[in-house]
Amino acid sequence: MPVTVEEVRALALQLPRAYEALVHDRVKFRVGRIVFLAFSRDETVMGFGFPKDQRAALVAAEPAKFSLPSTSDMRYHWVHVKLSAIDHAEMTELVLDAWRMCVPKKVAAAYFADRRGPGPGTGGGAAR
Repeated sequence: MPVTVEEVRALALQLPRAYEALVHDRVKFRVGRIVFLAFSRDETVMGFGFPKDQRAALVAAEPAKFSLPSTSDMRYHWVHVKLSAIDHAEMTELVLDAWRMCVPKKVAAAYFADRRGPGPGTGGGAAR
């Protein structure tokens, strides 16, 4: 089953310090002023925070699923994914990793400790 914006919203809004914003008819999720998730206007593509030094490898490994951002957004830690190409587990991993890039380490550590287990990225998260 393809992932929906509603599923992403349900996860993102439960994360500490995260909130939703509507900017130029696009749904975005932020921590403070930092955007960690954003959707295309037609809600088929999700942009998410991802380490710059790993994104070329991610896109090269699965070009039908992932794509680089526009030229003007290449300065950001950002990648795009087609929602129809991922399942709930992969969406969860991508969202949590993007959120974790925006919050203080202690906030992320407390969130993952409450979930009783290591967080994504601690042993093979989104860094493929």
